[in-house]
Amino acid sequence: MFKLIGAAIIIIATTWAGFEAAKKLSMRPRQLRQLKVAMQSLEAEIMFGHTPLKEAARKLSKQMAKPLSSFFDTFANRLESGETTVKEAWEDSLKKIWQSLALKQGEFEILSQFGETLGKSDKYHQQKQIMLTMAHLEREETDALDRQGKYEKMMKSLGFLSGLLLIILLM
Repeated sequence: MFKLIGAAIIIIATTWAGFEAAKKLSMRPRQLRQLKVAMQSLEAEIMFGHTPLKEAARKLSKQMAKPLSSFFDTFANRLESGETTVKEAWEDSLKKIWQSLALKQGEFEILSQFGETLGKSDKYHQQKQIMLTMAHLEREETDALDRQGKYEKMMKSLGFLSGLLLIILLM
């Protein structure tokens, strides 16, 4: 009786772990799409709305879903405090929410590089930087979708099958 309960707990736990790993794979493309939308909105605010950066960040924080809304809210707050540069505010905000994102190190580098150029030039140069960042994010999204297609089902199955293997080894 206790063996069956133990086996059920093992199967449930390993299957859950497999589904969590698969969830990360499906969250990454979604978050990359949200980042691209945020970049487009930021571009529109800068180019057409002539909105100051902290106000644009505040607007984006209200438009985006979590955790990206938290990122832009933190960024806007850091800019409003006036105690830091735009680059430092961007970097600090990015580091603060990074653990809650499903993104990879490559995406962190892309966003960090964008933060280094943010607010340092005229709006046309800034538009070019946003377009470049969006192109990089597009490439990463394509990679994320490929990985999701290849590995999502495998992760789910692997979780269940590793539980079965563990039960067989323990019996």
